Amino acid sequence: MNEHEYLSYDAIGLAELVRNRQVTPRELVDVALGRIERLNPALNAVVHRMDDAARAAADASPGTGVFAGVPFLLKDLLGWYAGEPITNGSRLYKGFIAPIDTEVVTRYRASGCLVLGKTNTPEFGLSPFCESEYLGIARNPWDPARTTGGSSGGSGAAVGSRMVPMASGGDGGGSLRIPASCNGVFALKPTRGRIPTGPHQGEIWNGAAIEHVITRTVRDSAATLDAIGGADPGAPYMAPIPERPFLAEVSRTTGRLRVGVTTTPMLGHSVHADCIAAVEDARRLLEAAGHETVDVTVPVDKVAFNRDFVVMICGEVAADLLDAERLLSRTPRRDEVEYTTWALSVIGRALPAGVFAQSHRDLQRACRPVGRLFETIDVLLTPTLAAPPFLHGALQPPSHERAFLTAMGALRAGRLLRAIGAIEKAASDIFDWIPYTPLFNVTGQPAMSVPLFWNGQGLPIGVQFVGKFADEALLYRLAAQLEEIRPWKDRVPAMARADGVDG
Repeated sequence: MNEHEYLSYDAIGLAELVRNRQVTPRELVDVALGRIERLNPALNAVVHRMDDAARAAADASPGTGVFAGVPFLLKDLLGWYAGEPITNGSRLYKGFIAPIDTEVVTRYRASGCLVLGKTNTPEFGLSPFCESEYLGIARNPWDPARTTGGSSGGSGAAVGSRMVPMASGGDGGGSLRIPASCNGVFALKPTRGRIPTGPHQGEIWNGAAIEHVITRTVRDSAATLDAIGGADPGAPYMAPIPERPFLAEVSRTTGRLRVGVTTTPMLGHSVHADCIAAVEDARRLLEAAGHETVDVTVPVDKVAFNRDFVVMICGEVAADLLDAERLLSRTPRRDEVEYTTWALSVIGRALPAGVFAQSHRDLQRACRPVGRLFETIDVLLTPTLAAPPFLHGALQPPSHERAFLTAMGALRAGRLLRAIGAIEKAASDIFDWIPYTPLFNVTGQPAMSVPLFWNGQGLPIGVQFVGKFADEALLYRLAAQLEEIRPWKDRVPAMARADGVDG
């Protein structure tokens, strides 16, 4: 198989070729590794390669899984692959080798995916861009001077550049949907409780974070959710069991939908004209397909949400470093993590338990009016992001904020709690770019970014669709309909075309 042929297929298509003995898994792995070799120096999407392990797995029996023989990449966060490094984007974990597979990786492997390596991520997945001090900047295949988004930015760039047809990611505030938008590909964040977190985790980020994949096609995403979904032993809760396989939903009709539409930033302050244009374009597609669209307002107190989300993150980062202490059998040092991570952890340790619990309750209360909105609509349409992919470094704190955050470790507890306002300000700046995604991590609803629009600079601008709790089925039906109306699978960045020639 050559690169031109490889680029013609999604993951299900490649697996069908393997099943029909038209191609071998080894051929697919060799083509994918060749693309990584050619493209990764410019993108830094893949930060750890597993060439020998992938070739050995390819030479073994391909198995009978839905993705048997398909090249795949794992985000270097959360997903443990036994015997391979896992850095979580941090120098703190340099040299750490995963002792076991996490359950979701076990399921990826059982589905037949051949893991070629690990993809770039910011430290502990804490930012919606991929500029890890340890792993380096991940670069966008549509314009390497611009962000891939995050925190699954390496996976977004790898799929966007067609190194592989799909790659894993996680989403705690938009970290699947954001890079999908930036890289011109598809991603669906599943309903809370749909994906296993074991064997050594329960809730992740108070239930806000969940793993899944970034893909070229809707059907690959649906088939993956079938393959890896469902609770594992000891899970704190599970999403309702679907009526039928999600892959079957892709070929079913939606019926006439009532789609709520808003471009008003839920957490930020302004939105770029390109992102509004993307929503207006999607709205016209929906109406032409026979759906009803209505303007809606999403009820959320952005100031309170910002504060409570920041408190949650501070507590979770403090817990991340405590987890690291247990895993590494030593206390993490200040110079082993980035200054923002350390500042968040210091505040998290200083927060009274009651403040953390109250913020968790307030976030849950914020879900109630959103739930009532979805009693009046089937689906919500918003921009995925408030602006196109930005130039690298644009969201890094200015030097005076960086100096303050660096010094926070020396403050006493009382002053630390007063200093949380500085963290809220930094978070507010980030929410200005991602004002539409984090709310639905807190509500636990399924949400997807769909690549329907490119701006005048040739940059992809995703739109977000949000479904009712546990109704991924309807989102997949709608996504498949839009994919048929406005196909995107073969829209490839110039640098990533098989011949590597612009134009």
